[in-house]
Amino acid sequence: MEYVNLGKTGLKVSRLCLGMMTYGSPSWRAWTLDEDGARPFVRRALDAGINFFDTADVYSLGASEQVTGNLLKSLGVRRENVIVATKVYSQMSGDVNDKGLSRKHILDSIDQSLRRLQMDYVDLYQIHRWDYDTPIEETMQALNDVVRAGKVRYIGASSMFAWQFAKAQFTADLNGFTRFVSMQNHYNLVYREEEREMIPLCIDQGVGLIPWSPMARGFFAGNRTKGGGGETPRAQSDPFANQLYFRSEDFSVADRASEIGTEHGATGSQVALAWILNKAHITAPIIGASKMEHLEQAIAALEIKLSVDEITRLEQPYQPHPVLGHS
Repeated sequence: MEYVNLGKTGLKVSRLCLGMMTYGSPSWRAWTLDEDGARPFVRRALDAGINFFDTADVYSLGASEQVTGNLLKSLGVRRENVIVATKVYSQMSGDVNDKGLSRKHILDSIDQSLRRLQMDYVDLYQIHRWDYDTPIEETMQALNDVVRAGKVRYIGASSMFAWQFAKAQFTADLNGFTRFVSMQNHYNLVYREEEREMIPLCIDQGVGLIPWSPMARGFFAGNRTKGGGGETPRAQSDPFANQLYFRSEDFSVADRASEIGTEHGATGSQVALAWILNKAHITAPIIGASKMEHLEQAIAALEIKLSVDEITRLEQPYQPHPVLGHS
């Protein structure tokens, strides 16, 4: 396993991050695995050298954080040897204040996340989305305070417009607050709109890029159908994916990935992951796995080296998309 710095920080993270959204409570999503089902995946990730785990309070409404904490503890992992990331923003209950990026919600949420994770701190605390109802000054000060309190080591952001991210960083600089060190954005071979503004901004500012959905929520597996859905439980119970992908041009990109995968003796999903790993500015794509073969294939994709010609062929069928994934 290769390890790289997260942005301009001295923090070393593995080139793959295991996304923990797949693990928690099956009552939340049909494709979610419970703690016993998740155990072999976390063990295999650790054995492969993955030291970076990403979850969120909203995943299984807290159960994903519980599973993450329980498994790392029961597998005998020393806390200082893993990088644990979680997120705040989403509605967690029917209470009017139990959502967003207000000072109240951030301070309440970090304590609840730490309790579920059974940890004294998280390495990376991320705002899951932009809060249009809360002044960014309030959000940045609250995040600065949780860092100063020792509950958070670094802060990061997720999908938003580049002007919003720039405004947040400017607010931090203006007030002497902690800056965001990472951006978890929506980026993959069938959704490349982030190349217009967000990715150049992050490169310029030395912000680490840890994209979500690098394999487009299973879209490259070859079992999705035009119009939405597919053969697997994930495909049949993931309406969000239907909003993001499934355009005719998306299938053209997937076909090209499969074609090049055949040339490498690999799958289309592995090629899609290899494509993003071949981008020098990407720190660690966040992978999900509900079957062990998915995790094994993701680990193997680290060894796939694409030529300039192959990258050109992969990128050629792409067509511009509307902005997707910010809500």
